[in-house]
Amino acid sequence: MNFNIRGENLEITDALKDHVEKKVGKLERYFDAAPSSDVHVKMSVINKEQRVEITIPMPKLLLRAEEKHADMYAAVDLVIEKLERQIRKHKTKVNRRYRGDDSLKYMFKNELEPLAEEEFPDEDYEIVRTKRFDLKPMDAEEAILQMDMLGHSFFVFSNSVNGDTNVVYKRRDGRYGLIEPE
Repeated sequence: MNFNIRGENLEITDALKDHVEKKVGKLERYFDAAPSSDVHVKMSVINKEQRVEITIPMPKLLLRAEEKHADMYAAVDLVIEKLERQIRKHKTKVNRRYRGDDSLKYMFKNELEPLAEEEFPDEDYEIVRTKRFDLKPMDAEEAILQMDMLGHSFFVFSNSVNGDTNVVYKRRDGRYGLIEPE
């Protein structure tokens, strides 16, 4: 794994970097072949609150978790627990759904213990409501204004510049994000 560790309002010390690499490196035990993906780690301090975000993009799977704590090392440990749970949950779901030889289930080690039924209820993804609406051409700023007027946390619109369908959303930090197709 290639590590990209960056700090926001925080200097990344060698000890902190080693701790992150050691903890994230333990995730390799869940896979048959060690993932050759990049690991993006963002550590920040905002008002004495330590925050860690870890994103591991892999083929057919995106692992991402974030956690806050008063201690940065504890925040790293909590994020790793979340990532381990995601991996176990994904392995359980994959084993239930896909039986073919080319399926995702062969990405994980077989001795990985699946989640117990009470930890992972049988989920049927039931769509309870469908909404249809016209996508009006607009720019991202206008879409943000529309989203705020409606009181929603996201807004789907047709980009007036290139005609693509885009999504603007409100982030937890109060700023905005834009999702565009590649």
